[in-house]
Amino acid sequence: MESKEKITYFLYARKSSEGEERQVQSIDDQIKRAKKLAEDYGLIVKEILTESHSAKIPGTRPVFNSMLERIEKGEANGILCWQINRLSRNPVDSGRVQWMLQQGIIKSIQTTDGERKPDDNAVLFSVEAGVSNQYIIDLRKNIKRGLESKLEKGVLPCLAPLGYVNEPYERTIVKDETNFPLVRKAWDIMLTGNYSPRKVLEIATNEWGLRTRKTRKLGCKPLSLSGMYKIFNNPFYAGIIRYGGREYAGSHAPMITLEEFDRVQVILGKKGKPRSKTYEFSFTGFMQCEECGGFITAETKTKFVKKTGKLEEYTYYRCTRRKKYMTCSQRGSVNLEDLEEQIEKELEKYTILPEFRQWALEILNEWNDKEVKDRTTTYKTQQQIMNDTQKQLDTLTGMRYRGLIDDEEYMREKPNLQKQIARLKQQLRQTESRAEQCLELTEQTFNFATYARHAFVNGSIQDKKEILSALCSNPLLNNRKLFITAEKWFVRVREGYIPLKAEYDRLELGKEGLTKAQKDACASLRTQWWRWGESNPRANETFV
Repeated sequence: MESKEKITYFLYARKSSEGEERQVQSIDDQIKRAKKLAEDYGLIVKEILTESHSAKIPGTRPVFNSMLERIEKGEANGILCWQINRLSRNPVDSGRVQWMLQQGIIKSIQTTDGERKPDDNAVLFSVEAGVSNQYIIDLRKNIKRGLESKLEKGVLPCLAPLGYVNEPYERTIVKDETNFPLVRKAWDIMLTGNYSPRKVLEIATNEWGLRTRKTRKLGCKPLSLSGMYKIFNNPFYAGIIRYGGREYAGSHAPMITLEEFDRVQVILGKKGKPRSKTYEFSFTGFMQCEECGGFITAETKTKFVKKTGKLEEYTYYRCTRRKKYMTCSQRGSVNLEDLEEQIEKELEKYTILPEFRQWALEILNEWNDKEVKDRTTTYKTQQQIMNDTQKQLDTLTGMRYRGLIDDEEYMREKPNLQKQIARLKQQLRQTESRAEQCLELTEQTFNFATYARHAFVNGSIQDKKEILSALCSNPLLNNRKLFITAEKWFVRVREGYIPLKAEYDRLELGKEGLTKAQKDACASLRTQWWRWGESNPRANETFV
């Protein structure tokens, strides 16, 4: 080896402080081996420089940057280190060192596995630097893969929060027998809504003796206020791991329930719940604002009720105010309970007793039998008329073929006959389905009038929506009041029912063991109900 008497070296030793290179020798070991190398080759070491810092990000190592600046100033012209990867693990710093070597600013880079000089093959140095850089890339991938694996298994890949400890053998997170019950007590008094985090911290520190976890160098100190806030904002205690902007289901034993965690978030003044939630509303999509015509929207808000100590949800309906070219003064909202009460009162107007429903269905069945007979007669007559009209069209076409009439007369008569045939076919189809459609619609009407109110009060969200849409097609909201124009078939039921219901109540016909006079009165009332039905002999006039 050539003499190195004119080269002065900086001995550089580095170890990452981020735990990424656990197998790399310690700084003391690096210095020891570098000194042995300098002694063997007679190298002049001007100064020993050390730092604990990762080399994966360019320009972040103050000692390394200072060393290169000092070399550029001429304080030394060589670098002595354990291996090339101690100098850099990123292409930017590697390129800077290689450029200074090629320019002769650095005359020698000496490591335990060889020397690099300005005239050496640049490709070899690039390969060594690339290997160091690739190590970091592969390491990052492996670490990320390992982290994702732990997260998918429900294990937090870092230090457990206060109240838990990292189990070193199974590499899981378990309860801290000392702090777990104390942190749980902190949650309990916070859930009452009567204490601020500062007051909870004061009680936990002074009365319970809550302290941070003891480590080899730190810990066993009073918790800070920010530390208490971190506890109350951390969903880990509810069994959820929040890491890297995502949430995972933890495998550890939760300290609190999700409802308790959400309740504390509201107490702390957070808007809404920390996790998104999808709501389904009964009356959106077809209810409109009477003033501007915009659709009514709904929103659910969460409030903590101190009296009950529970988190309560309230749903409000209001105008979207999104109708183009329209201004709307509606600013208030109506809560769900009030809105449903208004709908229930409206349904009450069209509600009939089961007895009247039964009478109505008996009337309908008798009416349907009569309608079937009438339909048969009507159908035969309509069919005969259509057959005669079709014969007229056939005759007209034959006369044209034989030259008995000219094109003008033929084209004048043909459209009229075709229109008559089309109209007669339509009448036939209506006659075929009239009785069935009428019976079905009318039965639905009386069933609705009998059961809709009870079904609305006890039904699901979808039931409530269907009942309101069946009652009216265009419900309107104005100044928190609901305006409903019921379908006309319900109005006719109501008009016929109200006076008969009043008479029914007066005669007390709902009681058991009716007298002869009451039975006669009941029969009379049924007859009146029958006459009301007969006064509307066509379903398309009465209910459609």
